[in-house]
Amino acid sequence: GIKAAAEELGAEVVVLAPQSGSDINGQVGMMQDAITMGVDVILLNPHDDAAAAPIVDQAIAAGIAVFNINSDATDWETDLTGVIGYAQRSGNKEQGELVAEAFKDQELKIGIIEGLPGYHSTERCGGFEDGIASHTNYEIVASLNGQWNVDGGNQAGMDMLQAHPEINMIYCANDQEAMGLLQACKALGREDVTIIGNDGNTEALEAIYDGDIYSTVNTVPYEMGLYCCQAAVDVLYGEFKGGFVETPCYVTTQDNVLSFLQQPDRLNPAPSKEY
Repeated sequence: GIKAAAEELGAEVVVLAPQSGSDINGQVGMMQDAITMGVDVILLNPHDDAAAAPIVDQAIAAGIAVFNINSDATDWETDLTGVIGYAQRSGNKEQGELVAEAFKDQELKIGIIEGLPGYHSTERCGGFEDGIASHTNYEIVASLNGQWNVDGGNQAGMDMLQAHPEINMIYCANDQEAMGLLQACKALGREDVTIIGNDGNTEALEAIYDGDIYSTVNTVPYEMGLYCCQAAVDVLYGEFKGGFVETPCYVTTQDNVLSFLQQPDRLNPAPSKEY
């Protein structure tokens, strides 16, 4: 989304990304690389806010505008240019409410696969719990850290289901963890586990279509990228007013997933087939 908007707006984009959502040191090093390049704006999705704060301070001191993206965390340790992203707690609360209503006649033993400790995990997991709180037919049995990645979700899922075989629903703080959990469920022959995610990754959307994952909070990353690039250009022309720019998100199930899969130019990677 950022690349598409940059082409239209005449901006040059350099993309740097660590291999894993748990590679905090790698991300800090890439921030240092961006400062050395002399870029005008950094759009940052921080793995760890506290770890990123000192390098963000360096970037700002160097005259670089810095946006925290894919987030709604406005209370930061340093003076950011702006924050661009979706409302994590309310989006997941909406998902929790939808799930609670859909499964109101079942007894739910719920597991939670968190992300790395921090704001994002707290808001997403907390929002889901807020959403199911009005119902009484559930018990949260276990909660483990899935490290924000597929391997972490797989390991957490294996450990959780082996220790608590009564669990029949697991909420994951992101879709990478949900895909890892799906692998664990298949390995253990647990087709009865309802998997809930967050993000809107292509693989997860396809898994929802196939019935392997129940739902996700689809943040439409492509659309978020359009907002991010526009704000980056606006700040350079003195037109960005600061503060939080909220981007849309959609609770996505089999009922509406096709509307996203049928727009492959807005998904990266593209779906594995034509829908």
